[in-house]
Amino acid sequence: MGQCGITSSKTVLVFLNLIFWGAAGILCYVGAYVFITYDDYDHFFEDVYTLIPAVVIIAVGALLFIIGLIGCCATIRESRCGLATFVIILLLVFVTEVVVVVLGYVYRAKVEHEVDRSIQKVYKTYNGTNPDAASRAIDYVQRQLHCCGIHNYSDWENTDWFKETKNQSVPLSCCRETASNCNGSLAHPSDLYAEGCEALVVKKLQEIMMHVIWAALAFAAIQLLGMLCACIVLCRRSRDPAYELLITGGTYA
Repeated sequence: MGQCGITSSKTVLVFLNLIFWGAAGILCYVGAYVFITYDDYDHFFEDVYTLIPAVVIIAVGALLFIIGLIGCCATIRESRCGLATFVIILLLVFVTEVVVVVLGYVYRAKVEHEVDRSIQKVYKTYNGTNPDAASRAIDYVQRQLHCCGIHNYSDWENTDWFKETKNQSVPLSCCRETASNCNGSLAHPSDLYAEGCEALVVKKLQEIMMHVIWAALAFAAIQLLGMLCACIVLCRRSRDPAYELLITGGTYA
């Protein structure tokens, strides 16, 4: 009965190590996705420390490749030292993922304040004639999120660009995709996106942070199962004489 239990635990452990390799790829993908998306919205969120969870989750993903290799070798070779090392590393990674979850929630709560502080500045410096990086970022966000202005299209009336152009129009990026003849004129508000960009940018950034949080939580749960199985194999290996004989090839007297 003891051998059957150990064999089952070993099978689960080997399977979990294979999952760790898959998880490593997914975590690296999530971290890279956060970096790429942040690059699109970095003008609206100046706090680069928000990227800390993404950096950590990429590092964890890379480490999971190594953990999976150690776990497989330790399980197949029945190495007590290897399994102990495997459990310790898993525990450290588990603690790291808990830290990622905490940081994710902390920075998720700061998103709204940071965006509100930055977006006003970015819109005031908009230059549609000779667009700089910030101006291109505004046009990109308005097209991608289907929004116009900070709270609505009327916010453009308070910008220097609107006052300088004197044509009573907003950027073409405010035009709805369905409005074929839209020129950004405020005389035809039905051609413009009605929703402001601030709320949508905040929502987008918070969704991205939730991806990091859920990924960390999911793989933390898998690691707990991995640690449990490794501990079961270690404990029974130490206490079950039949298992020792099975490993060494010995027989009862």
